[in-house]
Amino acid sequence: MKQKGLTTGQIAKRTGMFVRTLRYYDRIGLLKPSNYHGDTRLYSEMDIFKLQKLSVLKFIGFSLEEMKAILESEGTKTDLRSSLFLQKKLIRQKIKHMDSVVQAIEASIESMDRQEQEPNWEEMTDIIHTVRTDRDWSEQYHNALRLQSRIHLYDRFSTNSMGWHRWFFEHVLRQASQLSLPAPIKILDIGCGDAALWLRNIDRIPPHWEITLADASAGMLEDARTSLGKSAARFVFRQADVQALPFLDGEFQIIIANHMLYHVEDLPLASTEMNRVLYGNGTLFASTMSSRHLKEMEELAREFDPSLLVLDDTLERFNLYNGAELLVHWFPSAKLIHYPDSLVVTKAGPLISYMTSTPMNAGKRLTGEALEPFTAFVEQRMAEKGSLAFTKDMGFFCYEKKEANAI
Repeated sequence: MKQKGLTTGQIAKRTGMFVRTLRYYDRIGLLKPSNYHGDTRLYSEMDIFKLQKLSVLKFIGFSLEEMKAILESEGTKTDLRSSLFLQKKLIRQKIKHMDSVVQAIEASIESMDRQEQEPNWEEMTDIIHTVRTDRDWSEQYHNALRLQSRIHLYDRFSTNSMGWHRWFFEHVLRQASQLSLPAPIKILDIGCGDAALWLRNIDRIPPHWEITLADASAGMLEDARTSLGKSAARFVFRQADVQALPFLDGEFQIIIANHMLYHVEDLPLASTEMNRVLYGNGTLFASTMSSRHLKEMEELAREFDPSLLVLDDTLERFNLYNGAELLVHWFPSAKLIHYPDSLVVTKAGPLISYMTSTPMNAGKRLTGEALEPFTAFVEQRMAEKGSLAFTKDMGFFCYEKKEANAI
């Protein structure tokens, strides 16, 4: 832009928005212009990016309060491309929900045509239920943003160029090739999340694999479908809790629990269930981390404020140090394989995005104006050292179940 920014009238003309809407956004603090020329508001390029995001969030169904909270929590943490990708993902999910509402209405119309009478109250309640099952878009957005922040940091600054998902899949592929079983090989990914493991290895999945993606969260399963796009047809999707798996005994030759067992409340019950649905000579892959993982990140936060917490302590439930012992009753043969990697971070923004993406108090306290001094602190430490290094202590247990050990 040649001038310092666009006026309210210029934005309204280019976007079709009402001038009064822009002035209202300014008055409530949702979107204030970066500059003024006398009494004239001047919006910068960054303001236009924020306005674009607000327009999409409003279209999806966010309230003004939710939109304001999102902008305040994000600050300048996300780049434009990542933001647009996330917006596209949520819009696709919104479209799918709207399609389900249309289908419910069409079903009621067809029923009326067949019976030549008004629809009954049960059909109306079905439509209402379908409409009301719209997702909590604010929670969904923040969950997706948190996951995106973590993946972005790993992708950009990890020293192992192969990447976790490709490396981990290589070991699963190798183990599957050693199974002396007739095709097909049935695989269960329990706690599949957004299916990043499969999306990043879609070109290497053998045609004889029958893969079930399962997650306790219906929202996560929808994320998985969306992420896989056209490739989703290759997979079976099931909402399932690892503590009560809706599958037959010995149904799967391979079970994958990728960075999820430390979230499980009753690990013995989950272990019993995984053992039950695993084939007599099958294999369980359970990945996790240790307490050393990213420990320097916690130290950096506490150097700034001793009360800040970054790393989730749920890792204590199942980690590289106690994993073999915790599952020994169900899977006596456990082999631990470490993933060789570390982080060398040269940009403060992605690092801070990661640190505020965890469920600990750093994400709640480092927002708005409170984020500025912490950002300055991290940038100073990075300038002093040139980069900040972080330990990545990750890996997986390979549990080979033997027929005699089946429960």
